[in-house]
Amino acid sequence: MDKQRLSETDIISKYILPAVKNAGWDDMTQIRQEVKLRDGKVIVRGQVGARRSVKSADVVLYHQPNLPLAVIEAKANRHEIGKGMQQGLAYARLLDVPFVFASNGDGFIFHDKTNPAQLEREIALGEFPSPQQLWEKFCAWKGYSAAQLPVITQAYHDDGSSKSPRYYQLQAINKTLEAISAGQQRVLLVMATGTGKTYTAFQIIWRLWKAKRKKRVLWDFPWSCTRCSVQY
Repeated sequence: MDKQRLSETDIISKYILPAVKNAGWDDMTQIRQEVKLRDGKVIVRGQVGARRSVKSADVVLYHQPNLPLAVIEAKANRHEIGKGMQQGLAYARLLDVPFVFASNGDGFIFHDKTNPAQLEREIALGEFPSPQQLWEKFCAWKGYSAAQLPVITQAYHDDGSSKSPRYYQLQAINKTLEAISAGQQRVLLVMATGTGKTYTAFQIIWRLWKAKRKKRVLWDFPWSCTRCSVQY
């Protein structure tokens, strides 16, 4: 098989995903492909409007659903191994994750913000880190204590519709839970109309309640405002 004639999709399915799964990542709960992050910009010319292509990460790895850890950006083998790194870094910023892997099927360039002394290095396909290795590095990078983990890792509410939060909702929910689990008493979220304040606030309340961190929560939600108040 001539690897250089394979498409990007083939490189993902034949080389990247096998390497990830061999490292212990669960295909059902920890690996997602073509993760949509942003709708394409709408370009208007005269009376005609068109939307640019949707921004999607090739692969996102999760500690558990809705707790992202890493982005993998793939390119066809005719490109150099690190060709997708800049795209991956942009997606990692949206997801607030420190790990990015770029690959053309020959190996990986591993970008690791948790290790400033060696920010990037090349690793072989068989050297892909395990879920536990990345999770431990992630927790150390975030500065999580053992007492915070029950709240931080509390599962999101799942209504069976496969609905998942948008990237900015994900950040708002997870960062709020981080702050509360660390003892912060006041947290303010400001979100524009139509960005999902109700969904965001509900997930925060659900996770606090299910983690048994708060028994009662008062939700004051003025419909004409861009802010909602959650008191616990």
